[in-house]
Amino acid sequence: MAHKKGRRISKFATTLLTWIGAAVVYYITFSLLFDTPAEYELRHSTDRMRAEYEVLSARYDSLSMVVDNVIERDRNIFGILFESAPYDFDSDYEQQRLSLHEVLIDRSKSRMLRDLSSATDELEQRLSTLEQTYSELQTKLDILGDESNNIPSIQPIINHQLTLLTAGYGMLMHPFYRTLQSHQGIDYTIPEGESIFATADGVVKDVLGKTSTSGITVVIDHGNGYTTSYSHLQKAKVKRRQKVRRGDIIALSGNSGLSLSPHLHYEVRYEGMRVDPVHYFFMELTPDEYQKILRIAQSGMQSFD
Repeated sequence: MAHKKGRRISKFATTLLTWIGAAVVYYITFSLLFDTPAEYELRHSTDRMRAEYEVLSARYDSLSMVVDNVIERDRNIFGILFESAPYDFDSDYEQQRLSLHEVLIDRSKSRMLRDLSSATDELEQRLSTLEQTYSELQTKLDILGDESNNIPSIQPIINHQLTLLTAGYGMLMHPFYRTLQSHQGIDYTIPEGESIFATADGVVKDVLGKTSTSGITVVIDHGNGYTTSYSHLQKAKVKRRQKVRRGDIIALSGNSGLSLSPHLHYEVRYEGMRVDPVHYFFMELTPDEYQKILRIAQSGMQSFD
């Protein structure tokens, strides 16, 4: 009896194991050949994402190619017009930042602390030197007294946003001769009829007519070695030997003489030598604005006269 019972248990166990094995084989086979609803959705979701990625990748490549072509065409046009390559300040600045980052990332904390301490000491020394320089300048200004009003120190037009300066001092492409020539002043692109201001106290030395290449021009002698000139005017509002003060309206902007378009050509001379007028706006510019207008002046490639 016990023997039969053992055989039945053994048979049941064998049958059970057979069914379990069959179920496992069936599950494995089904899993290999067919997806569950969740797997099906996941697989097709991945397929959709892959397809979208390929579309976006192709679109990105296409847009990159278009942008590169536009940049190249822009450089070609710039080269044809100005016979030079455009200067990119921002790229240079980014390269400097990346180079500095690569240098700093390899340094130890102790080395960085030493470098920071050294840089701080250097800045303190420079600050001390600047304070001494400012003190010397203040002494000179006190000695000058009212004569400081005879130093050009503002812009000759209203240019609060610093966007009207279009050509700086230096070697630039001449708009008519198409050759590099010394541009010994700065150009402001402004409409005709805008007010032009004396940049310092002085006496009108000369008022030139339309027949010169500079067009109608006002020249002011400031009596301390400085003279300023304002060219391509529409109309002069002062006369020869007339006294003017800084900020007085002396003329209206125009397009007279050899001029590409309406603009003002402004020059500063000291002891007969032309100097860069951008350095003579100190009364109205903050240090940041001064740096900005320097960058604008350096980015110009062609003069307007």
